[in-house]
Amino acid sequence: MITNTELEYKGDLFPSKIVNVIKEVDSVYFYTDNNVILKVTVLRDSMIRFRFTTKGYFSNDFSYAIDKTQSHGYNFLEVSEEKEHYEIKTSKVVCHIQKADLRVGIYDLSGKIILEDEMGFHWEECYEFGGNIVKMSKASRDGESYYGLGDKATHLNLKGKRLENWATDQYAFQKEQEPLYKVVPFYIGLHDDVSYGLFFDNTFRSFFDFCHERRNVTSFWADGGEMNYYFIYGPKMSDVVTTYTHLTGKPELPPLWALGYHQCKWSYYPESKVKEVTNKFRELKIPCDAIYLDIDYMEGFRCFTWSKEYFPDPKRMVADLAQDGFKTVVIIDPGIKIDPEYSVYKEALEKDYFCKRADGPYMKGKVWPGDCNFPDYTNPEVRDWWAGLFKELISEIGVKGVWNDMNEPAVMEVPTKTFPLDVRHDYDGNPCSHRKAHNVYGTQMARATYEGVKRFAYPKRPFIITRSAYSGSQRYTSSWTGDNVATWEHLWIANIQVQRMSISGMGFTGSDIGGFAEQPSGELYARWIQLGVFHPFCRTHSSGHHGNQEPWSFDDDVIDITRKFVELRYQLLPYLYTMFWQYINDGIPMLKPLVYFDQEDAQTHYRTDEFIFGNQIFVCPILEPNALGRRLYLPKGNWYNYWTNEFVHGKKELWVKTDYNEVPIFIKEGAIIPKYPVQQYVGELEIPELSLDVYYKLGKEKSLVYEDAQDGYDYNKGRFSFKTFNMTGKEKELIIQQHKEGNFEPLYETIKINLKGLPFKVNKIEIDNEEVAFEEVSFENDNFLIIKKDFTELHFIG
Repeated sequence: MITNTELEYKGDLFPSKIVNVIKEVDSVYFYTDNNVILKVTVLRDSMIRFRFTTKGYFSNDFSYAIDKTQSHGYNFLEVSEEKEHYEIKTSKVVCHIQKADLRVGIYDLSGKIILEDEMGFHWEECYEFGGNIVKMSKASRDGESYYGLGDKATHLNLKGKRLENWATDQYAFQKEQEPLYKVVPFYIGLHDDVSYGLFFDNTFRSFFDFCHERRNVTSFWADGGEMNYYFIYGPKMSDVVTTYTHLTGKPELPPLWALGYHQCKWSYYPESKVKEVTNKFRELKIPCDAIYLDIDYMEGFRCFTWSKEYFPDPKRMVADLAQDGFKTVVIIDPGIKIDPEYSVYKEALEKDYFCKRADGPYMKGKVWPGDCNFPDYTNPEVRDWWAGLFKELISEIGVKGVWNDMNEPAVMEVPTKTFPLDVRHDYDGNPCSHRKAHNVYGTQMARATYEGVKRFAYPKRPFIITRSAYSGSQRYTSSWTGDNVATWEHLWIANIQVQRMSISGMGFTGSDIGGFAEQPSGELYARWIQLGVFHPFCRTHSSGHHGNQEPWSFDDDVIDITRKFVELRYQLLPYLYTMFWQYINDGIPMLKPLVYFDQEDAQTHYRTDEFIFGNQIFVCPILEPNALGRRLYLPKGNWYNYWTNEFVHGKKELWVKTDYNEVPIFIKEGAIIPKYPVQQYVGELEIPELSLDVYYKLGKEKSLVYEDAQDGYDYNKGRFSFKTFNMTGKEKELIIQQHKEGNFEPLYETIKINLKGLPFKVNKIEIDNEEVAFEEVSFENDNFLIIKKDFTELHFIG
């Protein structure tokens, strides 16, 4: 007899009433009578973790995103019971857990709502794969705005958008296209001048809906795994971003050359072509620090090999390039060609390191070498093996950086563009399918690459770049925004993507300058350079199918503009390096959207184009053709036009006229901007003098300058120089005080002070309470002076 056993579709399921509560140190467990458990963990007074299970027990608590080296702690925690809810109180927030249904509300200490559940946690049983589709819905406040989520190609403010997180090789993606290469399930909410953050640490395919389906409801859900999220209270957006970045980790300091200009193309080969390109940079005196080799440097696209035809002696070539200041960066993809004569393939096969399908066969997919197998980077033994493969490239040949591509993972000629979902992964001892491992595959490849390059580059610092990434990948790698297009729309997208990545914890990011697909006009390339030099990662990259994209591929105006702006980047290297130092130490984003800079000004909530580079430089790129200026919004404070030194009041919209060889740049009043002389590459010169551009302010302002040996790890032993300059401006006096930390002594002996906007004529100069004659410090025309670097206090008196 056959009985109809068709499974009943139960629809959405919800927690029922709380029947038991247990407190353990920093955590409170809430048990319901339908087997749901909510674990609430207070990590900081401003950060609370919410973790749900529907099966009566929790699975192993494991995350690739969380930086386990970071310490947390709280000052106050109190749990109490009220008539209809339980209350968890810290020194920053109050959390209510409803007794009837586990719904959560979070309030500040005055009782003002920060974030509260709409339906709250619910789930749907997944009969096809097992487990649950886990869901959460939150009430959206009137006028609430949303930011973050990584590399999304949409408006900076995500209000009204629905977005998908599934790492995807999206060649020539367009505005609003979903999903893209990276997965950063972290967003920032802003309402009533209060910011909070929410990090949904779930690696399955996930979705976020910011009032798209329902007007006042924000929801997020995932195809499997746990409902596991972290709530972060500001109230400032800067507090939220810093706390999230501490949670998921910060990188180590890159070598200074990695912050220079880089040149790349698919592909530069043979060796003569590489030399032709690098020689042209030096001939035209356009600074450049790195040259990239794409897949054609390999023998038949086999990773860790060199084409004998195109690069017969790679060690000599890399040494020759280094002699001229170029660091060589090579591409490495995850696909390992199926070839019994290929040593990397043979070794992985012997050690059983390739990913397998559910029934046992190795996962096979087509990429550049043809049929390939793919290492399981979620296996720590495989990562260690992979790291060891870099010995020849790094320590013997002399390659300085590695570029991981195609690691979403991308597979050609299949509709899904990636692995079948039944592929199995070790997941660091937590075996799972590709449904769970897909979004972290690229990060774990980059992690293994980082460990290898770091091992063999030591005592120098590693440099890694990845296309695919999950939250926390910033601990190992920089990134770029993928295969963009040479269009004005994509210039707009690049500007937003890098701002968004910066406040999503992944600051070391840039775009393919000029666009990867198709061919830019000279004007578009020039405008992209003018933006790209203000991105932490600065690289021109293009597909050779569409023509050449070196600066000299265009007319003389473009060459001159490229040189001018790349030189500006090299002058600003100490400023950029200081930005990076603040990022790795304090979690401060290197680029700041205007809403981050001043969240209390509603005019900033929907601005997309303008941003703050570091702490004191305002940049607004030109994003359309034939423009001789543009309207922009200058945020609060007073600013100096970088090109004209004109003094301008902020918190208003204005028209700024610019020439083709300029974009609007403003310097915050009171700023002291450090500069180096122009170099053709980092290390070409022993820096003879540090320049400080001093922008007068009636009042006080603090500026910072970080320096070290520019590479290596001595900075971890205190061998760095961290200068704090405190400016005090009065009507007839300007005072600059210097305080230095660290044991590193820069080689230069003098500092050149360039005064901007001084409202009085200088009649007297005092250094460390002693008056000095103008000729002693080369003081001329009230503009600049040259003094010894170790002064403590400098007075200009009118």
